[in-house]
Amino acid sequence: MSQTTADKRRAFRALHEAGCFVIPNPWDVGSALALQSLGFKALASTSAGMAWSMGKADGQVELEEVLAHLTALAGRLVIPLNADFENGFAEAPEGVAANVARAVGTGLAGLSVEDSTGDASAPLYDFDLAVARVAAARAAIDAIDPTVVLTGRSEGFIRGRPDLPETIRRLTAYAEAGADCLYAPGLRDPAQIRAVVEAVAPRPVNVLTPGLSVGEIAALGVRRISVGGSLARTAWGEFLRSAREIANDGAFTAFGRGAPGGELNRLFS
Repeated sequence: MSQTTADKRRAFRALHEAGCFVIPNPWDVGSALALQSLGFKALASTSAGMAWSMGKADGQVELEEVLAHLTALAGRLVIPLNADFENGFAEAPEGVAANVARAVGTGLAGLSVEDSTGDASAPLYDFDLAVARVAAARAAIDAIDPTVVLTGRSEGFIRGRPDLPETIRRLTAYAEAGADCLYAPGLRDPAQIRAVVEAVAPRPVNVLTPGLSVGEIAALGVRRISVGGSLARTAWGEFLRSAREIANDGAFTAFGRGAPGGELNRLFS
């Protein structure tokens, strides 16, 4: 089934209007096509999974590499793609805007911009700058295609600043600055998740799998569930266990757990 970029963007925006959906994170074209074949309605890139597939640590991939990765994913998928666009690969709002415009040009249906600086001593951008960066991303999107979904991310809970009132203050401001969806990775307590949902309503909220079922998360009012690098970590875990068995034991029993080659060939044919 052929879908234009405009079709995918409309479909992605519609997914955020009601209900709760899972948006799993592939790390390359093959994993994206496999997830698409399972019936998921949309996918999201993972900065960590992408980096590991390139032999780099998370956060070490350059902008040009990310843009090429997004182009490859969006070009093969018939369902919407959301981009983990990290911190916009710039500090100043003008730089974020320029880079977001380039990301939109890859054919994605949505993207997120986070407030993490990458500096452990000051892990979050100052409040006013963080809000200005989201506003700049919104303006850049609107100049090209306002249907692209912008997600505003506040990273305190995974960057050593687990402050719920501050997280809510930031997410609320990001919504006012034009973010369509709000996301604070690292929230695991149901009461905290519900507090965020209620604070930014009626804007939809994304959560990173907090150890609850889809039904339990949906009951909290969450609209979107992502898994980050977890699928990539799972794949790497099995790969490393199999390789260590060969290196340490001279055995190959783990190969019996592998997907049949014929099944993979049929999937990708």
